[in-house]
Amino acid sequence: MAERLTSNYRTLFDVRLLHHYWLDEGATIFDQIADAQKKAARLLAYDIRPVLNVVPTAETETTLSAYRCLFRQTSIGFAVAAPATAIIPAATVCQFIVSTESSQFYDYTSLTIRPQKVYELFNTADGITYRYKENVPVLSNLTGTTRGAGPNTALFLSSEIPAPTSKDPVEALVQSGGALLQLTGDDPGGATQQISPTASALPAFVHQADAPVIVPPAGLVGAPARGVQLSTDITDDVFALISLTAVRGDNDAFSFVDGAGAPKAKAPVYEVRFKNRSTFWTYLDARTGTVGSTEPNPLPLTFFGNAGSKQKPSRGHVKANVSGAQITQLISEIYV
Repeated sequence: MAERLTSNYRTLFDVRLLHHYWLDEGATIFDQIADAQKKAARLLAYDIRPVLNVVPTAETETTLSAYRCLFRQTSIGFAVAAPATAIIPAATVCQFIVSTESSQFYDYTSLTIRPQKVYELFNTADGITYRYKENVPVLSNLTGTTRGAGPNTALFLSSEIPAPTSKDPVEALVQSGGALLQLTGDDPGGATQQISPTASALPAFVHQADAPVIVPPAGLVGAPARGVQLSTDITDDVFALISLTAVRGDNDAFSFVDGAGAPKAKAPVYEVRFKNRSTFWTYLDARTGTVGSTEPNPLPLTFFGNAGSKQKPSRGHVKANVSGAQITQLISEIYV
């Protein structure tokens, strides 16, 4: 009789990369769409793969292979499955490189004005060349925050949205007095718009403080303030790094194994939310190019619906109004 081997797999964790440009309905955020059927249909039609690509780092590929885990990119993000009998040490770390596949991501995503320059710096103190990429967010289940409670708790890989600082750039997301605000111009002196009077009522969007502070080695001069160190494992095309550790000691909901190191019976679902860009919509005469009117407040750019009362912008470049070295407004020009 031939020997027969079977393996039962279960999801180890699921990561959803949800972009609000393709989910919101005009000024109504996806989470607050009242029609449940519309929300379900929107997720079924959603596919982030033409815009963002996700791959495990080389070290993570080795780790996943060692535990016979399977990685799959999906229309809404990616997932990893493991044998039900796998025992994974608590300190195991899996990292995934998120890179951009289309300029549409930059057209429609808040915070993308911030440059992600690569630095290559030689340190005379130790004779080593260090490479960094600035302003790369690191989205981690060790620092992520939650929304909701009980069975309705949502696990976000972004950290909690911070309080304002004096150096916040245009499109920065900040909390003030419990409200969620977004800068419409550079600080100091940048104006803000209120996104919600209650920040905890909205998802924890990816924000400027998700890019970690860089602590360079002694003697190294010129390293960027925030970002990641590049290596053979973390490549130059990284836009964001997702880092998941098997056990989070202070909040087990974020852990992806149980106390014995086995995959949880109910795998965690982690969310990464990209906020869609808001701009001042300016209407110009199609023949003369003269400005006819400008909406008084920034309006969100969305694929579905229309946040304004007139024609919405078509896909294209967002113009920055600049005063000196500071951005004062982001403009979408609409020719009518």
